[in-house]
Amino acid sequence: MNYYLKVLRQYKDFYGRADRREYWMFVLVNFAINIALATVEQVITPESGILSGIYALFIFIPGIAVTIRRLHDIGKSGWMQLVILIPLVGWIWFLILMAKEGEDSRNQYGESVRETRF
Repeated sequence: MNYYLKVLRQYKDFYGRADRREYWMFVLVNFAINIALATVEQVITPESGILSGIYALFIFIPGIAVTIRRLHDIGKSGWMQLVILIPLVGWIWFLILMAKEGEDSRNQYGESVRETRF
């Protein structure tokens, strides 16, 4: 949960690096919140989607920011997230990029997150 809150606090930070743990914990908590909101919506007002829509707007910019920082961690430009626009192959390539281990040393986007964490 700390990683999720860290991403929300850094919603406007498109510079720097985010390691795999930070990115995937954000994705996991985000997925759990989406499931919970969908369940609540089905109980309260089926077919409305208002809660999910508001949450999607709320999480849109922090999600882009953490993805850009994750790409920076592996030495890629933030524009590489547009690879998902390539049908079928783009999503697979994107998942491989997100699962790839970050660079151990300093790169053009800053210090390694592992070096600064401990």
